[in-house]
Amino acid sequence: METPSSKAGFLDSSVPHRARIMGILNLTPDSFSDGGKLADHRSLLGHTEKMLAAGVDILDIGGESTRPMAPAVAVEEELRRVIPAIEAIRKLAPKIPISIDTTKATVARQALAAGADMINDISALRFDPAMVELAAGGDWPVIIMHMQGTPRDMQLAPHYDDVVAEIKRFLARRIEELSQQGIQRERLIIDPGLGFGKSLEHNLAILRNLAQFRSLGRPLLIGHSRKSFLTKLLGELPMEERDLPSAVVAALCALNGADIIRTHNVAATRQALRLAQVWQ
Repeated sequence: METPSSKAGFLDSSVPHRARIMGILNLTPDSFSDGGKLADHRSLLGHTEKMLAAGVDILDIGGESTRPMAPAVAVEEELRRVIPAIEAIRKLAPKIPISIDTTKATVARQALAAGADMINDISALRFDPAMVELAAGGDWPVIIMHMQGTPRDMQLAPHYDDVVAEIKRFLARRIEELSQQGIQRERLIIDPGLGFGKSLEHNLAILRNLAQFRSLGRPLLIGHSRKSFLTKLLGELPMEERDLPSAVVAALCALNGADIIRTHNVAATRQALRLAQVWQ
């Protein structure tokens, strides 16, 4: 596996493969899982310290909810949420890789200047044309995700003739387009976008066919943590009780080649991945 860039040493191909853990830090009042829980710096840093102690590899910071039907957030408000948080976390943990979860070039630019190391864009750099120019001007790893529609409409009636083949074609095409625009393919990380314009059947097809995405030759990120498709399989669960099935899915993804697991519960995911390594 190629490494995305010097800023992504956590994916160094010279060391034995293991899935890395990306810990989710939502700085939004309306995220589906933990909205509002990290509204002040004391809560944020306390939660970050717990993730660091549990062995997190990457921290993913976002200031705009991407849950279904989520309203858009103004640039100024998103900046107000994420920039002080990145600065505070960078002081707490100078070496931990930090990802900025945003579709806005202005937010990404200021986040990178504040200490972030990589860009996580659910639109695959399509919503804001300035994102491509920004990403092409540096050496940051960039996560590109597949999404059918937008957060406002993606779950209204998702349809595919062949979900795995269509997502794979989209990601392959996007890798080629971005590489032609100055973003080296070695910097790109792919995410098939579980829950972003997908039904239960679509999500399961993706999870059963991770090897199809591995064939694109880029590091593969999976973000399934606490998502509603788990309750469609297991029945309604309080949000905290989704961590056990999320950890099980994380282990299965690791066994099938996922490079990064994006999760709310780092400790449970770390245990699951350690067990999965026994079978590799």
